[in-house]
Amino acid sequence: MSVSETQVAPAVALLARPGAARERLREALSHADVQLVLEDDPNTLEARVLQEARPQFVVIALEAAIEDALERLEAVLSAPGLTLVFDEAELAARRDGWEAQRWGRHLAAKLHGHQQVLPPGAEEEPSLQLEPGHPAPLPAPQEEALQPHLDQALSWAGEVPADSLYSPPSQLHEPIALEQALAALQPVVPEPLDLPSPPQALAEPAAPAEPPISFDHTAWSLVEESIEAPAPAEVVATVAAPQPSFDTDHLSLVDLDAAAPAGARAASLLVLAGIGGPDALRRLLGALPASLSVPVLVHMRLDGGRYGNLVKQMARVSPLPVQLAEAGQRAIPGEVHVLADDIGVRTAPDGLHFLSDANGIAIAGLPAEHTALVLLSGADLAHVGPALDLAAAGAWVAGQVGEGCYDPAAATAVVAAGMVAGEPQELAQAIAARWGEQDDNGEAP
Repeated sequence: MSVSETQVAPAVALLARPGAARERLREALSHADVQLVLEDDPNTLEARVLQEARPQFVVIALEAAIEDALERLEAVLSAPGLTLVFDEAELAARRDGWEAQRWGRHLAAKLHGHQQVLPPGAEEEPSLQLEPGHPAPLPAPQEEALQPHLDQALSWAGEVPADSLYSPPSQLHEPIALEQALAALQPVVPEPLDLPSPPQALAEPAAPAEPPISFDHTAWSLVEESIEAPAPAEVVATVAAPQPSFDTDHLSLVDLDAAAPAGARAASLLVLAGIGGPDALRRLLGALPASLSVPVLVHMRLDGGRYGNLVKQMARVSPLPVQLAEAGQRAIPGEVHVLADDIGVRTAPDGLHFLSDANGIAIAGLPAEHTALVLLSGADLAHVGPALDLAAAGAWVAGQVGEGCYDPAAATAVVAAGMVAGEPQELAQAIAARWGEQDDNGEAP
């Protein structure tokens, strides 16, 4: 039974400019068993028309040309109960063949709220997960069913031939227990003779009992008294050393920041994403606390390098300030820094600093014990190896699973290696428990 037969098809609105991206998205929605209630160009769409269509989901082909239109429609798009699904217009236009079919299955799973992303005809493997509890007991035999067999066995008992060819010798007896056989092998110890007791006069006189020892507790002392003669007063005066005195004029406070290791001041949360990443990134940043004590570094590869638009989108949902990282700046704790492809980081005594690097961010250069790394949907597979190496050195590494993970290759690889797994909101809760600022009582706010 298909999903469309078990529940009402969701209402979906498609917002995209005319072109190849819009055609690809329309084709994917046509195979997803949904009601396409609206399809229009967001630049010419009126907010009233979108609101009257009453969609449950809005699929948006994201590009720079519609940024102003999305701000104009923000009041309708942020309505409660409305789910937004973003897709890069350039990626959607190039997506074809097997990749387009796979993305369409993930899109249908998100719109219908299930996780059936396998192609038609594929069978799901049975779950090998052990379940708690004792196994179900076997059914008890019923006496009514056994009674005919018992009666038949009793009627045939007299006809069973007896074994008359062997008769045990008369000197043999019934077998005895092992304990009895071992006891029979033990030698017999003769009992002692009853001799008359010697006269009382011949017995040795008993030694007189010693009187109990009594202690004089009046002479106890906690200080061990010396039995030597007291030394002369002149010698005592010579040996006695003067009491030490503290010079409070030269006291100063210790710089705790200077005493802390450089790695602790360079702590950070690095988030890697790609295809399907904007939606997962929105859910992760939206669930982070405003009191996060480390900087958040976001690297999501975008065709065309429109990272300024990504900053605007994430600033709407993130409780933390979001800004674009620039070379020469310092990563500020409690803020989100979006990294372009040519921005890297270096560790300094006062924290992390951004620099120009054609190779982008180097995961291996981060302090492992003070770094958290999250791989969301679409993360590059080339980052899996460095991420696992950083985890082996003490870093906290996690991968996205579940609904909305359209490209789970890299995230699944780190999860299969034993790293933390969860939805973006669950990973945000784990990060908040790890790096949320503490109050005076030691509890996270």
